[in-house]
Amino acid sequence: MADQHTETFVAHRNLLFTVAYEILGSASDAEDVLQESWLRWAEVELGAVLDQRAYLVRIVTRQALNRLRTLGRRKESYVGPWLPEPLLTAPDIAADVELADSLSMAVLLVLETLGPTERAVFVLREVFAFDYAEIAAAVGKTPAAVRQIAHRARGHVTARRPRGTVSADETRSVLDALRRAASTGDLRGLLDLLAPDVLLVGDGGGIVQALPRPVRGAHRVARVLAGEKVGAVAGLLEPTTVNGHPALVLRTDGVLDTVLSIHLEAGRIIGIYAVRNPEKLAHMHRENPLTT
Repeated sequence: MADQHTETFVAHRNLLFTVAYEILGSASDAEDVLQESWLRWAEVELGAVLDQRAYLVRIVTRQALNRLRTLGRRKESYVGPWLPEPLLTAPDIAADVELADSLSMAVLLVLETLGPTERAVFVLREVFAFDYAEIAAAVGKTPAAVRQIAHRARGHVTARRPRGTVSADETRSVLDALRRAASTGDLRGLLDLLAPDVLLVGDGGGIVQALPRPVRGAHRVARVLAGEKVGAVAGLLEPTTVNGHPALVLRTDGVLDTVLSIHLEAGRIIGIYAVRNPEKLAHMHRENPLTT
């Protein structure tokens, strides 16, 4: 029986990790949730389970909600701006448009503005297309209540999420132009790439140096990017795929130092997210197989 438990859990592991990561925005916490969920799954009488996939997602969702509330308290004492943990992903994940969109830094930050239950309901409904009854069992609400929560969360996210579809090729082109302009201190070139109200956020977690607070506005952000410290390393940034979208990474002496993601609207950069906290880069050493 233990082998059957293991076989079923392994078969759905990628889905379970994706659900946990979408709810938490943290790969390390998602891994912890999977370990906790496995312990509970190993004690389940399989003969009594009609839909093993739905049952596993229910366990993971409940554990993720518990962890999300703890994570919220942890963020209150976090040093500097907080960004989700980036994930190295295969380029072909972009083929799943809904999943790739929900994984972007910009959307994950929008999900941060939802309450724990709202976030779980939104993720399960909008990303993974679970029905209301299945979600209700996972979050401990009635199907009618879940329907209302889903409607409210959908409206909240729709009003704040990125507008329009940006191709991977366009994102790569803009990232390359950003890298060139920053490496040469080309202030005019940077201003041509940035939206007027662009936001630059750096996350060092108090462990490594990063921007102590977000920087807003094209001229302010351009001056930061054109600075000598940024310019000295900008030319060393390498292209990769992070959270289903083109991104840049910087390695120092072979060690991952920074992950840089951008958010585009109407062909210009509206958001720049630089994760430097080494504790958040642990899952960038291998591609993470995410799935719906």
